[in-house]
Order: sequence, then C-alpha cells, then structure tokens
Amino acid sequence: MNALSDTLWASLPVPAFLLDPGDLLAEVNPAAEQFLNASARSMRGAPVFDRLAIDAPLEEAFSRVRRDHAALFINNVDVGSGQRPPMQCNMQIAPMIGMPGFVLVIFEPRQIADRLGRAHSVKTSARSAIGMAEMLAHEIKNPLAGITGAAQLLSMGLSGQDLELTDLIVAESRRIVALLEQVEQFGNLRPPVRSAINVHDLLDRARRTAMVGFAGHMRIVEDYDPSLPPTHVDADQLLQVFLNLLRNATEAAGPAGGRITLRTFYDVALRLRRKDGATGALPLQVEIIDDGPGLPPDLVQDAFEPFVSGRENGTGLGLALVSKIISDHEGWIAVDSVPGRTVFRLSLPVAPKEETA
Repeated sequence: MNALSDTLWASLPVPAFLLDPGDLLAEVNPAAEQFLNASARSMRGAPVFDRLAIDAPLEEAFSRVRRDHAALFINNVDVGSGQRPPMQCNMQIAPMIGMPGFVLVIFEPRQIADRLGRAHSVKTSARSAIGMAEMLAHEIKNPLAGITGAAQLLSMGLSGQDLELTDLIVAESRRIVALLEQVEQFGNLRPPVRSAINVHDLLDRARRTAMVGFAGHMRIVEDYDPSLPPTHVDADQLLQVFLNLLRNATEAAGPAGGRITLRTFYDVALRLRRKDGATGALPLQVEIIDDGPGLPPDLVQDAFEPFVSGRENGTGLGLALVSKIISDHEGWIAVDSVPGRTVFRLSLPVAPKEETA
C-alpha cells in the first residue's frame, strides 16, 4: 500500500479484512484488531475461517464476488471468534481492483448501524414534539395557576372526601406545572460552551452529588480507564446528563437499592458526520450500567423520544433532554437493556490539542 492507502486503511472506523486468493488474511485494519482483540501481525497469513466464525455461506459468497467482479452485501450476520461472543453485523464483500483474487471484507456492527439509522427520525420527532409543547406551555401554566388557587380557597371550608378532592386538584395541577417547566427547560437550553474537560472529574462530581441525595441507598462502582485524554464538552451540561442518568438508574432500582457501575474506555469504532460535513471520531466512551429490572422491551427503541416513559407518572423528558445535550455536543448516546442490566453508553469527542496544551 502507498502512503494514502495506508492512511485510508487505518482510518476506516469499522473492521476490515483483506483476503488473498486462498482466503488467507493478507491485512487487517486497526478497527479489526480491536474487534478480534488480536494484532494484525498475529493474524496475517492465517486462514480467515480460523479467526472468524461467521454464520453465512462465505465460500460461495467469496467465489461469486471473485467470479462476477461485483460487490456483495449480506445483512444480519452473526460474527464471532474464539475470543469474543458473536455480534450481529452487516457484511460487505468487494473485489480488489488491480489485485486479482483478492477480496475486501468489511463488517458493520448492527448496534452502530441501527444508531446511525435512527438519528434523523429521533431528532426530527423530538424537535417537533417539544416545539409544539413549548408553544402551549406558557398558555397552560396561567390557567393552571388559577385552578390551583381556586382549589386551595375551596379547601378551607371543606372536610372529608371533598377536601381530598381539592387536594387532588392541587397536587395534579402542580404536577402538570412541573412537566411544563421541564418542557421550557428543554427548549431554553443554551448552546454548549465547550472546553477541555477530564470526564472522570465530572463523573466523580455526579457520583458525590447523587450519593448525598437521591442515590444514598445505591452502591456506585467506578471502572475507569485512567489513560483517557480530555473530552471537549460543556462541563455543566454534561454533569446534568450524568445526574439524569444516575437518577434514572436509581429510580429503576426502587427503594431496595442496587448497583450502578460507571465505566470509561477508549473505542475508535464510531465516527459521525458533523454539521460542517466533516467526519469526527467519538472515541471516549462512558457507560452507566445498572442492575435494575430494565426498560420495557417495547420502549427501548424509543427511549430518547420525548414523552416516552416506562414509569408511572414519568414525563419522558429526562432522556430526551440527555439526548439533545449529547447531540448538541456532536456526540452519541445509545441504550441496551435486558432485565438485570441496562447500559447507557455515551460516545464523546477528544478535546483539540490546542485546548489541552
């Protein structure tokens, strides 16, 4: 490979493998090394089927690509190895121009593909729903104040069931006002003022705040990668994100409490197109993991939509606000949830070198 080819090969954000005419691994890119947890040197020259366990008729696929000199796409393939469990991927196989018999195999993990595919619809629906709610919020709060005041005046001369009814009116009116204030907070969120920040400092602040308040009955465990470089975020807004996610995990656990794990690590697999059209890496990963009952299966795909909540009397705005903040930072957030393990994963950018000097 020449210098440009080497740069392009190393920059691919998804696992890629170059196979020779005998289906031996001729080259693997850095993302493939991470995917298989093995070095390129140890894999070069090995039969591809010694390194990859793929649930698809690949001999036939490779033959077809070599014969027809045309790319082939295979969706929803389970890809694993002896070192890791299978992961569902979309797979692309293409012939190498000018290299007869060589084929390029690229895997796109479905988690990344699904996250990218849902991006536009989530953001559009969030803007639409919140925009409509913002227009109504102010007008609704004024009559609610009158209803609350009238109910409080009536309650002064009442007792028994009549008093219970007026108390209910006051309580529910206040709950609606609190919801509307959350809508206004969502709409009035200022653009982030970003700087180089140590993400572990923010996580520690969020943990301490949670432990002396709403998460006092929880066990919070830290699993940090101390080598992480600074991220590029608005510290106050990212702190709000961490607190919202910790509160969600605590509320899911209930009075009995449970365990929350704060995990950080480095992963170069995800790159997103920024507003200026350039592609940016999001290698800093933060996971907030709880051992609660998990999200209802029918809500997982829409967890970041506004007004979607799995809790009784939940507003569904907490995760929508989290999603908006992360989106404004040109980052990404996803959730995986099964009973006993819910993982919110944030992918964040690295701070520019000029801000860390």
